[in-house]
Amino acid sequence: MKRISIAIDGLSASGKSTLAQGVARALNYLYIDTGAMYRAVTLFALREKLIDREGQLDEEGMKAALPRVYLTFRFNPGSGKSEVCLNGRNVEKEIRSHEVSRHVSVVARLPEVREKLVLAQRRMGETGGVVMDGRDIGTVVLPDAEVKFFMTASIEARGQRRFLELQRKGRSVSLEDVVDNLKERDRIDSTRDHSPLMQAEDAIVIDNSDLSIEQQFDHMMACVQQVLHA
Repeated sequence: MKRISIAIDGLSASGKSTLAQGVARALNYLYIDTGAMYRAVTLFALREKLIDREGQLDEEGMKAALPRVYLTFRFNPGSGKSEVCLNGRNVEKEIRSHEVSRHVSVVARLPEVREKLVLAQRRMGETGGVVMDGRDIGTVVLPDAEVKFFMTASIEARGQRRFLELQRKGRSVSLEDVVDNLKERDRIDSTRDHSPLMQAEDAIVIDNSDLSIEQQFDHMMACVQQVLHA
């Protein structure tokens, strides 16, 4: 059976990663979490003190430091997924912090950051057999992907999901702060000049505000199988 590329884009906390991992496991494909790559660069910027207390990025400093950023993925048998490593060290846990979430959009909108990571993502996806999720996969990274999905949900549903996710991880944060963070990320992601969040014209839109994980997965797999057996 042919091996295709599957692009999954969408809003923050719309369930992209969960579905992408499930589809990749079902097909025995490589899963690439591009959001984790931007989070890892944000973690690097925070450690290097390139983001000030007001959340402003030292853009020139970030550009100069980019050659020192080396990202890889390693499969973790325990979690059953590929996890991102920053300069040889697994940072999967650190990149999920609220601090990284608060600042990832200001780092991701820097053209030089996007150019570096998009190039790496294209290399990962050029042979097919890959499920990649993010915000510009179907429009910029893999515009020729055989199947494209765009995930969306109400801000209330997304806020509640992210809030519960952070609570399970022992993070102390209010639902109001989580919702405000998502709204700001939506604004920045959708209005940035370089590779803004945008639905590809040929993407299959899934509003999962009231859908279970199982319903979404079944629908996505039916769409994929239709292409695989075409």
